[in-house]
Amino acid sequence: MPSAEIITIGTELLLGEKTDTNTAHIARTLRALGIDLYRTTTIGDNVARIAEAIREAMQRADIVITTGGLGPTVDDPTREAVAQAVGVQTEFRPDLWEKIIARIAQYGRKTPGKNQKRQAVVPQNALVLENPVGTAPAFIVEQDGGCVISLPGVPREMETLLSDAVVPYLQKRYNLNDVIAVRVLHVAGMGEGTIDERIADLETLSNPTVGLAAHSGVVDVRIAAKAPSQEEADRLIAPVEAEVRARLGQAIFGADDDTLEAVTLRRLQENGWRLVFLAQGLDAEELQRLEEAGEGLAAIERATDLHPEALEARLEALRQRHQAQAAIGVYLRSAVGDNLLHAVILTPEDTLKKKRTYGGHPHNARRWAYHLALNWMRLQAEQSGL
Repeated sequence: MPSAEIITIGTELLLGEKTDTNTAHIARTLRALGIDLYRTTTIGDNVARIAEAIREAMQRADIVITTGGLGPTVDDPTREAVAQAVGVQTEFRPDLWEKIIARIAQYGRKTPGKNQKRQAVVPQNALVLENPVGTAPAFIVEQDGGCVISLPGVPREMETLLSDAVVPYLQKRYNLNDVIAVRVLHVAGMGEGTIDERIADLETLSNPTVGLAAHSGVVDVRIAAKAPSQEEADRLIAPVEAEVRARLGQAIFGADDDTLEAVTLRRLQENGWRLVFLAQGLDAEELQRLEEAGEGLAAIERATDLHPEALEARLEALRQRHQAQAAIGVYLRSAVGDNLLHAVILTPEDTLKKKRTYGGHPHNARRWAYHLALNWMRLQAEQSGL
């Protein structure tokens, strides 16, 4: 199977003025085609450095995809850089210029600027991909068994050209039949190190592969398989997923698009419980995610005057006021080197009190505390439903 590298181009990316979303989108597209992606690179608007990066990538990969640097301004250097990388000159394409003029006319401009002509310049012998949603054409330069594919940096333009032109090109040129399927299991209440100890032997597999990605209070276990069809890839994943589930048990709360908020509320609804959530020290972002997660939420209350010793009484009063069956109370003191969580979990059957410390950054502590409290409630609901 062919391999690929992605090069994103733009000094604004290196300065942090813009966030690169193109790489993730292209990576997912390559994954679906069964193409291996081993490296991505970001380069500023410098012709020599871009050309060097492309040459190096072509030595390692069959497919090099660049995004950005195809605009009409002087600091859009990708055309010249690709030409240098493959050892050809650039050339002006009159037919391409006519198409650009027509496109600009659709935007209500009768006369394009002189600098716009740069977009009709491409490396010699390049295959031009007409851009139906912008003025910057994309192009492909083939060399030996490999190719350089240059796409605009504007995300919507890049995505359109990638799906409509690049994917069919790659499928035909490389006779692509394989797919890469991915299953992601979400784990809460168990640290990355503990998970690694339990499934370390599975992480040495070659197909499927197993890897971990840690977040604050949640760890993802990724299982990826390559096969000629989605069905066969799923068959490869199934026994490995079953083994991971057997080893990690209830710590796995969901898979793929499942969220801890939605899963917890669903468990509560299955028990006929409505939830109230009382918090001090959490970010509004976490609580908003809970509010948007689904039905079964009676109330969310943020406090600024809570004391840990008064948390249970305040939470019980809130539960009674909203006639809810379940309640989560969180008090978090967060500062560098001093993150302390007090949590109370109330259900019709039990009262659970937890106290935990966290050694990371205070901002991460808020997400960690939120996930921990939700997971304790999920486990209580699951235990009650047995």
